[in-house]
Amino acid sequence: MDTTLRDGEQTSGVSFLPSEKLQIAKLLLEELKVDRIEVASARVSEGELEGVKKITHWAAEKGYLDRVEVLGFVDTPASVDWLSKAGAKVLNLLTKGSLNHLTHQLRKTPEEHFEAIAKCIDYATEKGIAVNVYLEDWSSGMKNSKDYTFRLIDFLSVQKINRVMLPDTLGLLKPSQVAEFLYEVTRKFPEMHFDFHAHNDYDLAVANVLEAVTNGASGIHTTINGLGERAGNAPLESVVACITDFTNFKLNVQENKIYRISKLVEQFSGMHIPSNKPVVGENVFTQTAGIHADGDNKKNLYFNDLLPERFGRTRKYALGKTSGKANILKNLMELGISLEPDELSKVTQKIIELGDRKERVTTEDLPYIISDVLQNNSIKKDISIEGYHMAHSKGLKPTVQLRLKVKDQYYGAHASGDGQFDSFMKALHKIYKTLNKTLPKLTDFNVSIPPGGKTDAFVETVITWEYGRIFKTKGLDSDQTVAAMMATEKMLNILEQIDTRKSENVNLYGNEYSAATR
Repeated sequence: MDTTLRDGEQTSGVSFLPSEKLQIAKLLLEELKVDRIEVASARVSEGELEGVKKITHWAAEKGYLDRVEVLGFVDTPASVDWLSKAGAKVLNLLTKGSLNHLTHQLRKTPEEHFEAIAKCIDYATEKGIAVNVYLEDWSSGMKNSKDYTFRLIDFLSVQKINRVMLPDTLGLLKPSQVAEFLYEVTRKFPEMHFDFHAHNDYDLAVANVLEAVTNGASGIHTTINGLGERAGNAPLESVVACITDFTNFKLNVQENKIYRISKLVEQFSGMHIPSNKPVVGENVFTQTAGIHADGDNKKNLYFNDLLPERFGRTRKYALGKTSGKANILKNLMELGISLEPDELSKVTQKIIELGDRKERVTTEDLPYIISDVLQNNSIKKDISIEGYHMAHSKGLKPTVQLRLKVKDQYYGAHASGDGQFDSFMKALHKIYKTLNKTLPKLTDFNVSIPPGGKTDAFVETVITWEYGRIFKTKGLDSDQTVAAMMATEKMLNILEQIDTRKSENVNLYGNEYSAATR
């Protein structure tokens, strides 16, 4: 049973709109094919009632109504009447599974509680509503008041109910305790159907579910992305993977639909999925170390049974300071690009430099890096920016102090302008004036990032220059102004080659420059 729409909505700050609840319910039952869904708590609000009505109306048309469940309370007739008004046909009745909760919250005796439960079950049955029963705080009951908890289960064994649901309400059990308690309960009441409902306070929910399943539980409760109160519930995505891979049980859940639904719930809930979250996290099927990519190339040495294709995903090879040539080759293959060995080395070095600065490089960034490297390869570097200091303060003009190397000579200048790049260009003009040289006219200036806007590694600046002919240069850096300066540095080297070799009819400027000038 998936309880994303009920227990998952108890996540702090999460509240699904009625229309969102309907969309999630449809995906859970029709695409993911979970067996049952718990969609709300009774008597919460008018919005909740509207949401349940939308789901039950759709479910009735599809023949799913007996798979849609609502949590209710021992408050005859209020919760049952609320379900009837909502069009629901299955009540998950919340009872007290520990003597501590019964005594201090309800302030009732066991006999009084049992009588009220029986009355509620009878009333629901009369209304045509099926009943399952939660034993709230069951885990504490098994630890501290086992006699009472077994009395309650024994009482329920003769009631008109379908399932008894055993929640680790406070997430306080460890796997060995789950195994012990489930084994004891299921052996004592072998004819009853027991569900296990885990919470993740100690990050043990998935492990506890596995122990419950292997020790007699007939049903389990999960939520998409592990949503839920406090640290959340057992995440459906991890539970499905573990049961499939580590037990002999078969599930109806369609694994290849998990990721898509996970991302939709992320969007509707506003709860971001951590990048390292198993199965659905952004990084979980991403190899970062180059040695892993190399091993995958040779005989899938770093694959396991948790293949991304199972969950509608693909394996990726991260680009960063530890990726190495093997990761880059994997990404180049995906893009259909091949490089010469020296070009590959330079691309690798550029990615390592970005990684050292803790920048994130993606496959979408790669063409930008390659273009920058190839343009650098095509230009002889006689001129380089050796140093700069930029200042930008409110109420004051931006200033740049520049140090430029022209062949073996160093030149410096200081200038102010309307912006940092304008200041840089004015300082550059000062240096070139002392050299009796002129600079081309800047006719266009374009800044972009790789498609999708997800990168934090760099921006690309493309500047169009006019110097008798039109040509473009590119710069790549995480800082927009520095990227423009890199593009300008390339322009200076092209000019140097033009001035020194005008008489030679040789293409020195790379394909892009050659095409532009033609």
